[in-house]
Order: sequence, then C-alpha cells, then structure tokens
Amino acid sequence: MKYAQATLPLFSDEHVSNNKRVTPIESPQEPRAGNGATLGFEEKLWAAADTLRGHIDAAEYKHIVLGLVFLRYLSDVFEERARSLRRAGLDPERREAYDAENIAWLPPAARWSQIEEVIDTPEIGPAIDRAMGEIERANGSLKNALPRIYGRSALGSRQLSELVKLIGALGLGDAQKGGQDVLGRIYEFFLGRFAGLEGKGGEFYTPRAVVKLLVEMVEPFHGKVYDPCCGSGGMFVQSEKFVKAHGGTGDDILVYGQESNPTTWRLCKMNLAMRGIRGDIGPRHADTFRDDLHQDLLADYIIANPPFNMSDWGGPELARDPRWRYGLPPSGNANFAWIQHKIHHLSATGIAGFVLSNGSLSRSQDRAEGAIRKALMDADLVDCIVALPGNLFYTTQIAACLWFIAKDKANPRFRDRRGETLFIYAYNCGRMVDRIHRELTDDEIARIATAYHRWRSKDRPDEYRDEPGFCKSATLAEIRQHRYSLVPGRYVGFATADADRWDTAHLRAELTEIEGRLAQVDQASRSVLTVLRELLHG
Repeated sequence: MKYAQATLPLFSDEHVSNNKRVTPIESPQEPRAGNGATLGFEEKLWAAADTLRGHIDAAEYKHIVLGLVFLRYLSDVFEERARSLRRAGLDPERREAYDAENIAWLPPAARWSQIEEVIDTPEIGPAIDRAMGEIERANGSLKNALPRIYGRSALGSRQLSELVKLIGALGLGDAQKGGQDVLGRIYEFFLGRFAGLEGKGGEFYTPRAVVKLLVEMVEPFHGKVYDPCCGSGGMFVQSEKFVKAHGGTGDDILVYGQESNPTTWRLCKMNLAMRGIRGDIGPRHADTFRDDLHQDLLADYIIANPPFNMSDWGGPELARDPRWRYGLPPSGNANFAWIQHKIHHLSATGIAGFVLSNGSLSRSQDRAEGAIRKALMDADLVDCIVALPGNLFYTTQIAACLWFIAKDKANPRFRDRRGETLFIYAYNCGRMVDRIHRELTDDEIARIATAYHRWRSKDRPDEYRDEPGFCKSATLAEIRQHRYSLVPGRYVGFATADADRWDTAHLRAELTEIEGRLAQVDQASRSVLTVLRELLHG
C-alpha cells in the first residue's frame, strides 16, 4: 500500500486532540547548541524522549518510540482525510474513501484520539497494543510489521504516558520545507540516534552520509532499486529523495529488498509506509543467501551495505548455487558471496554500489577470494573503487570501501570505459562529529560523486582528469601488474606537494609489506574462529 504524505503545518500554535490542549514542540530556531549551531526540533525531541528512557536498553526503547511515531503518523494522515471528507459533506467512516487515496484505514480503537483517552491510566500500554493489532488486521501490507510490546514494556505507564504526550505535541507537515513530512524526518533521525546508542547493535542503520554518497554515485533516476540486506530501508528513502530532488516523483522507482532480522524488517516496513514508497521487501524476514525472496528479479540499481566479513552464511550448503558464476566464495567469509549475489540480480545495463570491508580489495591468504577478484576484473565488471576513511560506521571503527559494478561498460548512455577502472582515494575525507564518529561533508560527497560522473560522461569526456592523490583511471593491464590488488592508494599516487616530500617507491614497498601482514592476520583470525566453532560444537 502506498500511503499519502501529510500536508498540515509543522508547528501550529497548539495541537488539540479530543478537547485536550497539548503544548507544541517549539520552533526549531531555538535554543542553540553549545557550539553556536541551531539546535533543531529533532534534537530537542530526542533529548526529551531519551530522558524518559530511564534504564531501558536502547534496542528495546527504539521499538517503543518508533512504533509510537508511526502510529501518530498513520492517525494524523487518517484524520486529515476525515476532515476533508466532512468538509465535502461525505461520510468520514466510509473505508472506500481512504482506499482510493492509498491511506491506511484505522478502526476507531486504533486512532490517536482513543489512545489519548487513557493517556494517564495504567491502560495506556494495552490500548496501544490493541491499536497496533487493529491496524495490522485492517491493512494487509502491514501484517506482522507493528510492535505490540507496550503492555509488557519495562517502561512504566507514567513514562509511556509522557512519551505519548510528547509525540502527540508534534505538528505534521512542513510547508516551509516543501511539504516534507515531519514525522518521517523524526523517524529517520531517531534511527540514526538509536544506532549510535546501540553500537554494535546498530547493524540496521547505515550512516546518512554513506547512503547519500552511494545514491549520488549510482543515480537511481528511474527503474527497479534493490537492496538484498535492506536494514531499516535507508537506501530506499535516500533514493526517493534523490529522484524528487531531480524533478521526478516517488512513482519513478520501484524498490525491492530483503532483511533477515525480524525486528529490523518491521522497522523497514514502517519506514517505507511513512515515506509513501512503493516497496516489496517480502512477506516475511528471510536470509538472502538461503532463502532468496526475489529469485527472478533483475534490478536496474543495487545499493547495499552488507554485514562485513560474515562467517556463518551457509557456504557449504550452497556450494552448487548458480549465483557463484565467478567462483565459489570461501565458507568463512561472505564478502564475495554478496558481490556475486548482486551481479546475479543486475539487469543487462544495471549498476550496483555497495559497502565492503577493505579486506575485499587486496591479495589475501584465501585463494578463493583472490581467484574471484581476478575473475571479476577479467570480466570487466568493476567500474569504480572508493577508499573511505575510518570511523564512519557505528558497528566498526575500521575503514571500509565502496565497490561499483557495471554490467555493461559499453552502455551507449555513458562513455565507453571497457578495460578501465576508476580508483578514488577518500581516506583523508570527513570530519569528526564526536570522539569516535566521522562524517563525510556534503562538499566531499559532491567531489567524489562528480569525479565518478565526469569519468563516465559521454557528453563531456574532456572534463575528467586524473588527480594525483585523489583519483586515477587505471587500465586492466596496470591492475594486472599489481596482481589484481584494488587498493586505491596503489594507483592514485600522491598529491604533488606530498610526492616532493616522500620517497614514493619506498612507501609503495612498505604498502605491499603491510598488505601481506594484514592478510596473514586475517587468515589467522579465521583459523582461530574455526577452532573455536569446532570446540563449541564438538
């Protein structure tokens, strides 16, 4: 189901529901953060909601808060439609009038006004659970997607009531920002904050800057967009933003996804519904390797951030799988299984952009990985590699990289780049936003994406130039000279000022030695894990 976007003002003088006056969230112009920057309304709402969390783990509190934001969204869109029907002299309880506008039908017990009826009583939790159940029964596309945890939550009824009041005080639309849905902004903002709190539990969320960079480089203007490990749906949300920013509409793309974690799958269902995005993320959560829910899909764009170096992915039982066209992936690491899965699902002219660990780029002790990397290069599939800085992700502080796969480098829409791969070294980019987290700036994202698009451009082929220390278009012959290593630093060299100060030949030799040592450490780690698994299951 596609849900209509809300159009009410962002901050009204007051929000009135069921004759109760609720103090609105103030204008986002005040107050200011300690560094002088304007503190936005999302930040203020987060601070207020986090105060109510008490001692509840972020992983549990996430579903409590986001479920309420989603319930409020559905209710406000429903009530706005009901008001328009009343103004037109029509019956606001006719379900057909909502179905015609792709608005979720809410039975009376599922409406926000009914929740507020018991807002200061012990019945608040059970009432919210009943509302979630009613919504699922009335809207098949949301079946099994909504949290029903409020009646048994560790959050007391007083704190839950305060949280309901807080979310009830929000306005719905934002006319000053092109009608962008405020609750959608809050949902996206909270996802990122919860990922930061959860640390290694934040696999459901890819940082906004990384998602934006991937989307800006892939440019999903029109067609099918696929994410085989879609988490909470950030790639889809950013793809829709990209399309609209370039004059398109949400109907220009169809999104397909899959997610193995059941709670994250639910987050994604809610996220897409709040954004009005047409999507098929399957009727259930499922393992992409063992249970591919989109076996016949050929996508125009694939954008993903798969789990790094996943060991228990089902390698032995999938040894004869037809997806492994370029070689059998090692059973202890899913990196090259993910790459080949994406290639398997690309259309004849499709392009894929995805995150991988840096270990995927260079020679390793695992011959299978090296053989597959060689096969991919010889098949001329690798379009671009971007080296990212460290500290970008919530789940790890190590540096990662972006791979871009082009099914047809002779695609007539672009410059013929057969036999070439672009390397971009962005390791020195980004700014620290706190002690352990880095973020790419919009200018840096634009610089990286522009270099890639100029390299691919058919209409303006003279705009691209190799830039020492940043980007280099390398031929397959050059890559073979480096024994199929795809580490961008091997190709881009040094900026002129740096080259004058360093013995580049000596540094390249040291780089080769370090790569070898890292490969040995990687192999040793896998051996230890293998022994531990044997001991645990022995």
